[in-house]
Amino acid sequence: MVYAIAVFAPLVGALISGLLGKAIGDRAAMGASVLGMLIAAACGPYAFFVLAQGGEPGTIDLGTWIEAGKFHVSWALRYDTLAAAMVAMVSFVSMLIHVYSIGYMSHDATRWRFFSYLSLFSFAMLMLVTADNLAQLFFGWEGVGLCSYLLIGYWYDRPSACAAAIKAFIVNRIADLPFAVGVALIFMTFGSIEFSSIFATVTKHGADTYRLFGLTFPALEVIGFLLFIGAMGKSAQLFLHVWLPDAMEGPTPVSALIHAATMVTAGVFLMARMSPLMEYAPYAASFVTIVGASTALFAATVGCCQNDIKRVIAYSTCSQLGYMFVAAGVGAYQASIFHLITHAFFKALLFLGAGSVIHAMSDEQDMRRMGGLAKHIPVTCAVMWIGNLALAGIPPLAGSYSKDAIISSAFLAHSNVGSYAFICTVMAAFLTAFYSWRLLFMTFHGTSRVDHRTMEHVHESPAVMLIPLLLLATGAAFAGMLLNGWFIGHDQVHFWHGSIFNNPANEIMRHIEHAPLAVELAPLIVGVAGIALAYAMYIARPDLPKIFAKEHPRIYFFLLNKWYFDELYDRIFVRPLICIARFSWRIGDATIIDGVPNGLAAIAAGGARQVVKIQTGSLAAYAFVMLIGVVALVGVFMLFR
Repeated sequence: MVYAIAVFAPLVGALISGLLGKAIGDRAAMGASVLGMLIAAACGPYAFFVLAQGGEPGTIDLGTWIEAGKFHVSWALRYDTLAAAMVAMVSFVSMLIHVYSIGYMSHDATRWRFFSYLSLFSFAMLMLVTADNLAQLFFGWEGVGLCSYLLIGYWYDRPSACAAAIKAFIVNRIADLPFAVGVALIFMTFGSIEFSSIFATVTKHGADTYRLFGLTFPALEVIGFLLFIGAMGKSAQLFLHVWLPDAMEGPTPVSALIHAATMVTAGVFLMARMSPLMEYAPYAASFVTIVGASTALFAATVGCCQNDIKRVIAYSTCSQLGYMFVAAGVGAYQASIFHLITHAFFKALLFLGAGSVIHAMSDEQDMRRMGGLAKHIPVTCAVMWIGNLALAGIPPLAGSYSKDAIISSAFLAHSNVGSYAFICTVMAAFLTAFYSWRLLFMTFHGTSRVDHRTMEHVHESPAVMLIPLLLLATGAAFAGMLLNGWFIGHDQVHFWHGSIFNNPANEIMRHIEHAPLAVELAPLIVGVAGIALAYAMYIARPDLPKIFAKEHPRIYFFLLNKWYFDELYDRIFVRPLICIARFSWRIGDATIIDGVPNGLAAIAAGGARQVVKIQTGSLAAYAFVMLIGVVALVGVFMLFR
């Protein structure tokens, strides 16, 4: 019962604030939304700890959803360790974001609408992670996609926000098509989309194949590839990542919710939930590893040159998601989910901390116009230090436990793909430390670059914004230490029993604590080196970045323009599709579809105009025409008599 309340309380808050917001006013609507999340944040972690300490997993059946022939889908809440951990994280972090939003959105004209969307977003994610079948998961999957569109484009009077919302929606729909096809193939192969039925019979279908274009493909590999492509869209992996930075057009709490607790983590969760299938699809798993490692390195390089404080953190999210997929690809799903949980704390902290900076700076987001803010907003500075230490993987903060486990698991894979992932993740760890401390130094330390007018209004955020920051900072500092034993340590086998599956041949999690010392120390060494380089370039010698940009303009602009992915996609996809659309409109729509009926109408109108000319109004003419008609009629009668 407590578990179900955690899932549905946000929906009740969303309905009250959304349907009755105008009638009851902003304060009451916000109160209903926040109260729903407070209830969820109390029930979700409670249900998790009960299960973690020996409670019985199970399923909460809510009734039948779909019955069509052999296709039966029930509506049920899955209660196992994986789902309970996600519910606890989503409900708690979302609750803090709701509370923070009270202060951040205090001057907005339609707060009831914002809080309604925010709570609905949380509910959709909770439905996704508690799904007991793929149809229910797809419901939550599309729900978070819809809510992201509403929240990214919340300020719909801004063209950039509308464009970003449409971009996110379209890119995710592109990825959702393969995902939907994968679900259909699962039903064709297994005869069910219920997780329990699928997982119980995976080994029986290991030799199944599909034939397409005269070629034969292993069924499980095809399904694994299709499911991961869907995950690539939601979790913004390389080639389908382009929507994520533009999502910064939404209010900062939206960025925190999308990037930390919901949506982007959905793809990682999907890989962990489908681990019984992915473990028997090695080529698909290798593809997951390669894409994840490439994304981790790619996004880290781009983050080094961005100047918008929120975009730096956005590319950090993209990179960290790559780490999670590396772990899932090599079979260390436990480490993947561990990093997902720790990342939620320090990434929400960084986004909300950035929001506090933006709030203090009168909506300024360019770090080149900041500097020296530590003495003006000391609490925000302190929590941002904690968040960046956790992101950089500095012990004993949360990020060090989970990130080190992922890097070790890549090394312990003992494969070419694993070696590639190990190199990419170590290099990304160095770049992560560099760009995260570049953000810290440019924003809070060094010489102030704030103009005089803005500096007059710089102030610390109110308590309603600072309290969530302090609680998230606590999680970023201690979550790794507290959860390590359960997630990847000595209790992991008992903790994950029945919710994450490892092939008996997959022994990575058994040896993850026994990686070579050099491998275990590598993230710390490169992290400290990255921080040192950031200090040298932005504190000791702040002229060095300009010198580098002048001496290596191609590299600088390549990274500044995000590897030109947007420009490339514009040339390859956007412009040709616009040309095709215009051609179809002019020829297909205007000429054929509209042209034929319009032409017939023109003929009828022209004929009517000619007939009108006969109507002269002369009785003699009418009598003469009638006489001719009679003569013609008599003639015809005589001819054919």
